[in-house]
Amino acid sequence: EGALLLFLFTLSGALEDLAMERTRREIEALHKLMPTSAQVWIESDGQGRWEEIDPEALVAGQRIKVRPGELIPVDAEMLDGRSSIDQSTLTGESMPRGVTKGDALYAGTVNLDNPIEAIVTRPAIESSLHKVLRLVTEARQQREPIQRLIDRVSQPYAISVMVASALVALVWWLAFKDPAAEAAITAITFLIVMSPCALIIATPTATLTTIARGARAGVLFKGGQAIDRLSQIGAVCFDKTGTLTMGRAALSAIDAIGWSDERKLLAVAAGLETDSTHPIARAVHEAARKAGVTPARVTDTRHAPGQGITGMCEGEPVAIGLYSYVEENIPMCLRARTRDRLARVQAEGQMGAVIAAGGEHGAAAVFVISDPIRPGAPGLVRRLHDLGVYPVRMLTGDNRATAEFVGKQLGLDSWDAELLPEDKVRIVREMREERRSPKWRPAHGAGTNGLRGVRRGVAFIGDGVNDAPALAAADVAIGIGSIGSDAALESSDIVLLNDDLETAPWAMRLARRARSILRFNIILALSVIIIMGLATLVGSRIDMDVPMSLGVVAHEGGTLLVVLNSLRLLWAPGVEPTEAPSAAGAAA
Repeated sequence: EGALLLFLFTLSGALEDLAMERTRREIEALHKLMPTSAQVWIESDGQGRWEEIDPEALVAGQRIKVRPGELIPVDAEMLDGRSSIDQSTLTGESMPRGVTKGDALYAGTVNLDNPIEAIVTRPAIESSLHKVLRLVTEARQQREPIQRLIDRVSQPYAISVMVASALVALVWWLAFKDPAAEAAITAITFLIVMSPCALIIATPTATLTTIARGARAGVLFKGGQAIDRLSQIGAVCFDKTGTLTMGRAALSAIDAIGWSDERKLLAVAAGLETDSTHPIARAVHEAARKAGVTPARVTDTRHAPGQGITGMCEGEPVAIGLYSYVEENIPMCLRARTRDRLARVQAEGQMGAVIAAGGEHGAAAVFVISDPIRPGAPGLVRRLHDLGVYPVRMLTGDNRATAEFVGKQLGLDSWDAELLPEDKVRIVREMREERRSPKWRPAHGAGTNGLRGVRRGVAFIGDGVNDAPALAAADVAIGIGSIGSDAALESSDIVLLNDDLETAPWAMRLARRARSILRFNIILALSVIIIMGLATLVGSRIDMDVPMSLGVVAHEGGTLLVVLNSLRLLWAPGVEPTEAPSAAGAAA
């Protein structure tokens, strides 16, 4: 028993100590994204040349060059050229952003298409990516670790009981004139029943079984503190791209205008996009593959970065891309209808790519490109509301139209769009401060759901580097593990190891059950200690001595009940099946 107790107690402490290494690991994960070199224009002796230097040496006003596929080393302003920038590390947007002269470029984002030149606007230490790193560090430092009362008092309590037992032996022998042997037996019995074994083991057994049960369901709890804080969550904020949605572009619909054969349309589009690595091209190729469509043979293809692609198919000109780029290939009689349908798609927060074929049988179509909803998201709000969690809020760096489309589709309580990492941190902190105010009351009873007390904690669920500061600022940070960045996962207290968001409310339910069982365990252990301690002392004075065997049974029985009660968590019900998404959800 002593060996098992020591093992479980030490293991519990080890699980808690893992959190102490988290800040170092998450900072290392962010540092991996820091650019390691930069091409800068150096002038000397009336001549100039491009030279590779450390980004930390760059100063405002210098001219830099970024080749396709390279990280932008510092925050800068576009000087010349046209390209597309993947800035998901900062905003979480799934689609690249087209940039031209005068547009802002951010450190840590990726140049996708053409070589570009830019003017440095601020040194590397003040860049957007450094700001993310600083926010993670500051938010983590502001979080005070929760120290369990039992951990603080266990050692002083044990010493006190040993001293008290020695005093009982002396007082019963010297003051009450009991025989020395009887006084010793009373003191030993008192020592046994007052032993805090059940009290100390209550926490690690509940923690270990909860972690084990969560792991079987694809939920990783990083220690007992994460479980305890999750049980107190009453509001949840979500990132959008990569969290509520899959984080990748997909072809969700084809709106044909004067084009009867959609399979041929998809084949032509796939043929045009054969050599492109743009996210829209990947979405078209994936849709063609799933439909069993072979790309058409397209010749004389020409790429216009950020605009589209043209080519020849079966002797007729074809094009795909922005409406302004393909307009001349659309017959005059179809242009107004094409513009109207494209505007409707864009008003719904989705992206539209226009494909057109000129020639004698001219036709056009709008490809609806969107970010698919993640499994488990359609029923997520209802399940969280059933747990008394309110509000369920979305914080995204994406545009307002897209945020509104996803928010209404999922029935979210509120949403905020076009946010940078510091905006997400500010909103999370404001929610925490508001809910901690003595005057705060949950709206319409939300946050209680008939359960004891009011849950004031705020959780944030995200996946990207841009989410790391908000994850660190929340009471509970929940990361999406299968596609999440290292920085987001290291910032997380809890990691969902699969793509199904339904495990989030299930984890909350499990944490609340664990807290309830832990509370019962502590009450049971304290009751045994107090009742048996008083019975031992009082009984010895009224000739109703508590046998040592009964003291052992009470002590061991209490410990056994605590362990068995905790083990019930291993048989907690599993995650409910994810609801099939509606047609609208599939289209999203």
